[in-house]
Amino acid sequence: MKKIAVIGAGTMGNGIAHVFALNGFDVILSDIKKEFLDKATEVIRNNLDRQEKKGIITLDQKLSAIDKIRTLEGIENIPADCDLVIEAIYENKEAKGRLFNSLEARVKKESIFATNTSSISITELASYSRPDRFIGMHFMNPVPVMKLVEIIRGYSTSDETFNMVKDLAIKIDKTPVEVFDYPGFVSNRILMPMINEAIYALMEGVASKEDIDTVMKLGMNHPMGPLTLADFIGLDVCLAIMEVLYNGFNDSKYRPCPLLKKMVAAKKLGRKTGEGFYKYA
Repeated sequence: MKKIAVIGAGTMGNGIAHVFALNGFDVILSDIKKEFLDKATEVIRNNLDRQEKKGIITLDQKLSAIDKIRTLEGIENIPADCDLVIEAIYENKEAKGRLFNSLEARVKKESIFATNTSSISITELASYSRPDRFIGMHFMNPVPVMKLVEIIRGYSTSDETFNMVKDLAIKIDKTPVEVFDYPGFVSNRILMPMINEAIYALMEGVASKEDIDTVMKLGMNHPMGPLTLADFIGLDVCLAIMEVLYNGFNDSKYRPCPLLKKMVAAKKLGRKTGEGFYKYA
C-alpha cells in the first residue's frame, strides 16, 4: 500500500492523514468544503510543529509529511488507484453508506475500504460496497498520540484484508487489536456506559461535576474525569454511541441519560461549542 485516501478532514480525519503522511504514505485528504480542508491543514501543521519542538520528529520528517498530503474538495476526483480509503465523516450510518456506495465505482476493485466509525456495525456498512474488502479501523483521539487501533472484522471481511490492515497499522507505529463486529466494539462498549453513568450521577445529585471527575481521576487513576472526557469527545457523539448500544443490544442498561439528551438538544456539546458540562474560552 502506497496511496491512502482519507474522507473527512475533521479531528479524526486530519489526525489519520497526519500519521500516514509522517510514515511515508501519499495521502489524499478530502472533504466537502475548502474551508474544512484549510482548517485541517493548519491543524496538521501545528501538530507537526509541536512534535518537532518536543524532539519527537525532525525538521526533515515534518517537511516530508507536509509534502505528502494533498487536499481535495469533494470525492468526484478521488484517484482510482488509491490502495486504501478510510472514511472519517460524522457518525451516521446512512451518510457513511451513501459515501461508500458512491466510491464503489470510482476506486479500483483491489482497494480496501475502511471506516473509522466508533460504534456503527461494520457488516451493515460493508453491505453498501465490497464486503470482503471492507473493515473497521477505529483510531483513538488524538490520533498522532494514541497508539491503539481497533481492527474490526465485518461478517464477510476476508483474512487477507484483515492481515493487510493489521500489518499497515503496525507500519504506522500503532498497536492493532482484533475486534469482532458488536455494537460499540470494545472501547466504546466499556467507555460510554461509564460516561453515561457519570451523567446519571450528576443528574441525580450524587455529587458535583468536579467531584465526580476527581473521584475517577484520583480513585481510579484516570487521566481525565468522565464528564471532562465527554466534553472532549462531544456530547452529541456520546449520545449517538449510546443510542447504537441501546438499539443494538435492546438492553435498558444502555439507556442514554435524559440529561445527556437534553444537553445535546440545547447544543451544549462540549469543547467544540464552548460549553458542555464545563465552559471553555
